[in-house]
Amino acid sequence: MNPPTLAEKGGCLGIPLGKIAQRFEHDGFAFPYRIASEQEAHGWCRQVETLLATDERAGEYLRTYPHLIFPMIADITRDPRLLDAIEAIIGPDIMLWGSSVILKAPRHAGHVSWHQDLTYWGLDGTAEVAAWLALTPATIENGCMRFVPGSHRNGIVDHQDTFAADNLLSRGQVLAADVDESETVPVVLEPGEISLHHGHMFHASGSNGTDQWRIGLVLQFIAPSMRQVVASHDFAQLLRGEDRYGHFETLPRPHVDFDPKTMAAHESVSRAQAEAFFAGADTRPEAGIYVNKPVPVR
Repeated sequence: MNPPTLAEKGGCLGIPLGKIAQRFEHDGFAFPYRIASEQEAHGWCRQVETLLATDERAGEYLRTYPHLIFPMIADITRDPRLLDAIEAIIGPDIMLWGSSVILKAPRHAGHVSWHQDLTYWGLDGTAEVAAWLALTPATIENGCMRFVPGSHRNGIVDHQDTFAADNLLSRGQVLAADVDESETVPVVLEPGEISLHHGHMFHASGSNGTDQWRIGLVLQFIAPSMRQVVASHDFAQLLRGEDRYGHFETLPRPHVDFDPKTMAAHESVSRAQAEAFFAGADTRPEAGIYVNKPVPVR
C-alpha cells in the first residue's frame, strides 16, 4: 500500500502549531498535528487494551467520560502539547466538556453517519473544538473520519434521528443534507497525531474493514464563556487558564481507576448532558451520549 498523499492527509504532511488557527478558521479543521511519539501512543493503547481485558466495566466507562474514571486518560487531557494546540483555537482559558475512547472492532459494520457535533449538546456558542487522538493508525480502510472543508460556515443544519443498529451515534442522527463524497477529506492519522475540528463541521466515519482494531480518543474542549442552555445544569473541568464565568460545575480528577468519588461525578455528568442530548427525541438509548450500542470487546 502506498503512503497517503498530500490530499489524503488534508493538504499537509504535518501542520505546525503556528498555522493551526488559520487552517481551522478557513477549513473548519486542522490535521495532522503530532502531540506524542508513536511509542507513547502505543503505550496508551496497551493500557486501554489491558483495561478491556481485565475489567468487564472498562468498555462502558471508556466510551463515556473516561477522563473521570481513568488517571491515564485524565493525564492525556492535561498534556501541554495537546493544550497548546487547543489554545491556538479557543484561547488560553480551556475547559474539557466531554471525552470518549472510540473502539472500532475488526470487520465490524459500525459506522458514524454525517453529522455536526454541536447539534444536540445544548451549548450556546461555537467556542469549542474537538480533538481526535489516534492510538492506532486511522486509515481509510479502517474507517477514519472524513471532513467536508468549509462546512463549518453553514451553521447548524437539520438532522434526522434513525437509531439505526449499525450507527454508532446515540440517536443515529444523520444530516438532512446531501454530501458530495468527492469533496470530502479523509482524516488519515498515525498514532500520536491529532485532528482538530469545529463543532459545525460535517463529518462521518466508515466501518472498519481490516483485521485490526481502530482505537482513538476524542476530547471536546470549550471556552468558559460557553453556556448550557437546554439542560438544567452542566459540568466541565478547567485544564488551563481561568474560569471567569462559573457556567459549569467543576469536577474532580481520578487518582485511581474507578475512583469512587469520580464514579459518582461520572453519573452526574451522564444524567446532565443526556438531558440536553436527548431533548425532543422519541427514543432514549441506555448508553451514553457518544455511542448507541456496545462495541464488541476482545
